[in-house]
Amino acid sequence: MNSVGSLDFPQSFTEKDENTSIPQEYDVVVLGSGEGTKSIAWTLGKQGKRVAVIERKYIGGSCPNIACLPSKNIIHSAKVASYFRRSEEFGITKDNFKIDMQAVRRRKRLMVDGLVDVHLANFKASGAELIIGSARFTGPKTLEIALHNGGIRIVRGEKVIIGVGTHARIDHIPGLPESDPLTHVEALELDHIPKHLLVLGGGYVGLELAQAMRRFGSQVTVIERNGLLAHREDEDVSQALHELCRDEGIELVMSCHVLSVEGKSRQSVKLRVVQGESERILEGTHILAATGRTPNTEGIGLELAGVELTERGYIKVNERLKTTAPDVYAVGDCAGSPQFTHIGYDDFRVVRENLAGHHRVTTGRQVPFCMFTDPELARVGMSEKEAKEKGIAYRLAKIPMAADLRTRTLSETRGFMKALVSKEHDRILGFTAFGVGAGEIMATVQIAMVAQLPYMAVRDAVLTHPTLAEGLVPLFSAVPPQ
Repeated sequence: MNSVGSLDFPQSFTEKDENTSIPQEYDVVVLGSGEGTKSIAWTLGKQGKRVAVIERKYIGGSCPNIACLPSKNIIHSAKVASYFRRSEEFGITKDNFKIDMQAVRRRKRLMVDGLVDVHLANFKASGAELIIGSARFTGPKTLEIALHNGGIRIVRGEKVIIGVGTHARIDHIPGLPESDPLTHVEALELDHIPKHLLVLGGGYVGLELAQAMRRFGSQVTVIERNGLLAHREDEDVSQALHELCRDEGIELVMSCHVLSVEGKSRQSVKLRVVQGESERILEGTHILAATGRTPNTEGIGLELAGVELTERGYIKVNERLKTTAPDVYAVGDCAGSPQFTHIGYDDFRVVRENLAGHHRVTTGRQVPFCMFTDPELARVGMSEKEAKEKGIAYRLAKIPMAADLRTRTLSETRGFMKALVSKEHDRILGFTAFGVGAGEIMATVQIAMVAQLPYMAVRDAVLTHPTLAEGLVPLFSAVPPQ
């Protein structure tokens, strides 16, 4: 099987050097095999188009290899560990138990290997040619590929789709790069439990992995430059996350700026930080850098292809995901789209429709998200903060998760659900849930929003008892009348 980071792929998927400077012509050349680009390649390949897909390392992109799915795999192992610690609550006695991080990693790797095999099979079935190597543009719609197994190939496409993604940013803090910090990639490959993990950043990656490592047994400190976790969300959401970290034993150092770093991650590190007027030293064994992402657009010759970048280094695209170069599109993270796999897939649909001569745009689409802490944070549509900033009048309904009776059977009553309904009509403007199964519950509300149903359609629905989705009935029953 193919271990993460290994490129020992079957020879049929690794191209040999053609020893020619003449470009091989394709209908479509796809750079990157992430969510949006692989979907394009498979779709057009099945239509009989000649498609070449160039992938540098991770077949299927970051999601199945080093990001979404592996992280949720590790997070679930951590949840099982938390159940062990709570076992008496469920009437189950236990003796001392220990976490075997090598086994945790092995479970994750087995899942990744299976997903890579599925992707290889899909490429083969679609007829799209998968080329393993590092590519750079040498001219309009023309790329030179340094093959993984040696040699060079040159390809040219009538159409080119770029989906090179992003990578974790290492901030320009004195000593931080030299400390060799973990990113999410290395954190998901740990074969031991960090004694004391210092997490730089209280966003998605930081909070998800902070909680997981705490549940495995690490001492964890989260360092956040803002005064609130998830500071763009409503205050009640931020407060709930603070309370969660407190109850899990995660130390929060807020409104904090890191001045310098000493030492080596995985051994011993010291952070000199400032909070207000005071300086202090934070000590730990490991650093996790989780402060943001950077597009993978440097050094691939985009300027030679006529593809312009934004000030932040993302590829400039219009609402149809066309770049500044004719017949060249960009999808996913590198195009500045919201950094979610489901948005990458929708980018595929936008490009697919436009290539077929139809008109589909990215503007106005819903962007749901879920932070996979335990419990989850999920939102779609407007928050209260956004509605107030835009001057949109709304009616608010809010209930504790305990009002959803299914949570009581699970002993998972932490959190709340709330919905914003327009004051002018009965349409749902937004939904937020912080609680068990929040992402799954949100999907039901999102469908109602997509269909532009009045909130009463959800309120009056006959939903199965006892399920988590049933909690939407008391929630929407709490909407104030007009």
